Amino acid sequence: MTNRRATPAPTSARRAAGMLAGLALGAALLAGCSSNGADTDCGLDACTITFDRGVEASATILGVEAKLVGAQGDQVTVEVAGEQLSLTVGQQATEVGGLQVSLDGVTDQQVVLRVARNPNG
Repeated sequence: MTNRRATPAPTSARRAAGMLAGLALGAALLAGCSSNGADTDCGLDACTITFDRGVEASATILGVEAKLVGAQGDQVTVEVAGEQLSLTVGQQATEVGGLQVSLDGVTDQQVVLRVARNPNG
């Protein structure tokens, strides 16, 4: 009688399973984003929100809601995780609810906000 050892699954099968798991995670992350009057571009730890000016704009990202409250010149007021912040372009990121919030840009038509998870917790 011959004993045969079971061979492990081929490497390509493991890679395919890993890729499918990654795609499922990515889909779950994107499903957690929603917006009204805004576009979102999210990665694992950060999102860029482009708000349209002149409309009631909001987005839900990284488990919190971000709203554009107002903009005058290069100063913008936003509400993130229930707290109002006044931001200007180039200002150091402000921490709120475990997130780092910064203003990337302001034009007559749009406001670009970056929201990232705080790497320090």
